[in-house]
Amino acid sequence: MNTEDYGSEPYVVNIEKLTQNNDKFRVAKWTGANLQMTVMSIEPGGDVGLEVHNDHDQFLRIEQGKAKVEMGPSKSELNFVEDAEADFAIFVPAGAWHNITNIGESPLKLYSIYAPPEHDKGTIHNTVSDDPER
Repeated sequence: MNTEDYGSEPYVVNIEKLTQNNDKFRVAKWTGANLQMTVMSIEPGGDVGLEVHNDHDQFLRIEQGKAKVEMGPSKSELNFVEDAEADFAIFVPAGAWHNITNIGESPLKLYSIYAPPEHDKGTIHNTVSDDPER
């Protein structure tokens, strides 16, 4: 997959194919001044990583696989738990601690939209260990 970040340029893409063809943990594909789209591939048993974004909401959509979605007001109080799979959307409000865990037997493929951007333009994390937040 081409890992170029097309941010600040017009960009039209088949997001389902882009997401399903991604084999890297995280790739920023479009980073603008006020919005960012990343694609992710999470191995079975792996997760996105417990995190919180205090200043922005987040939208995620699963294109392939099965996930457990957890959210709550603190790291130790993840009182919202739902299973999700392909074609499900996940809305994370600003200030909510959250994690998404792959509970399936194949890679979990999803894309995420942040407003404002969360990662540096051109971010590529080949594996979860490349993510400096982990």
